[in-house]
Amino acid sequence: MDKNFKEEFRQIIKFEPPLYKQRHQFVKDLVEKYKPKKVADLGCADCSLLWTLKFCSCIEVLAGLDICANVMKEKMHTLSPLPVDYLQPSERSLTVTLHHGSVAHKDPCMLGFDLVTCIELIEHLEESELKKFPEVVFGFMAPSIVVISTPNSEFNCLLPRVMLYRHPDHKFEWSQAEFQSWALETASCYDYSVEFTGVGHPPTGMEKVGFCTQIGVFFRKHPQTGESVQSEKPMEAVYKTVFKAVYPSLKDEKYLQNAVISEVVFTAQIIKHRLMSKREEYSDDPERKSKFQLSMDCFSDHLGKLVVEKNMEPFVSGNEVYIPLTTIFSFPKVNRLCGTFEKLCKLIAGKVTLSSDGSAVVFNIEHENEEN
Repeated sequence: MDKNFKEEFRQIIKFEPPLYKQRHQFVKDLVEKYKPKKVADLGCADCSLLWTLKFCSCIEVLAGLDICANVMKEKMHTLSPLPVDYLQPSERSLTVTLHHGSVAHKDPCMLGFDLVTCIELIEHLEESELKKFPEVVFGFMAPSIVVISTPNSEFNCLLPRVMLYRHPDHKFEWSQAEFQSWALETASCYDYSVEFTGVGHPPTGMEKVGFCTQIGVFFRKHPQTGESVQSEKPMEAVYKTVFKAVYPSLKDEKYLQNAVISEVVFTAQIIKHRLMSKREEYSDDPERKSKFQLSMDCFSDHLGKLVVEKNMEPFVSGNEVYIPLTTIFSFPKVNRLCGTFEKLCKLIAGKVTLSSDGSAVVFNIEHENEEN
């Protein structure tokens, strides 16, 4: 290839969006396609990929591992729940944990993951670590899917200021043939298949150099049995946990109860407002007002031994408004939160003012009338 032609590309090549964002988006797209519940990022560094993945609704467990604890600690606060997470808990549970340790060592905390990502990691490993890496990830952890990305050395001729390796900590950078040879051998050894792709397209006319970042996506061919996992399980943990965050979730009854109470009161207020508006409409017409008042008086005559039937409509009696729980339960959000009518009753018991038989929410409108 003409040297001047290469030099021209070295000056103008630029990735939009940036290459690291393309790598993260690739993983995110994979998560959205396969819906893993437990994801581990090996070599998580500044936790930026973990931060992106915490918004994926299918993920319930996120774990990061890195050999440099200080790099993780600089950004790990971005993985903590925000105030809004407590005000509006998610329907899914989410736990995020960061570990300090080497990918060349086995630790039982890394078992049971559906997806393991190794983004721009292997090129940082010493030869002895790289030899142990496949057994740790594919043999011991044995997730359903493994994603490994690494620089494509053939692309380096197009990158300005790259003389040998792209980063001073890189121990090697493989060509497409070298990476594919290693990946195919690893996949065959541990009963995985592998598909090759990448991000960072080469310029037109330079397609032979391949992607700037080459990616191998490994799929386990057969489910791993519990016995094989147990036989590999080491007796002691070797990683040190440096961070753990448990997000508020509606699967936690404490947060679910708060959400249900809030939604019940909100829904009841809406129904009450509609009922009172209708009552005011009747008051403008003497004949309609008389019929409406007669209906209300019927309830007033039996207040001493009132039992609100579950199929009754909301009604006003004196200074009190009764909103049947069955009506509230029929609202989609309340129904979805509780699942069953019995669960609704259990969650709001003692937390919301109810009728004597517990079948209706009761509002006292005496103070409202005084304010008006």
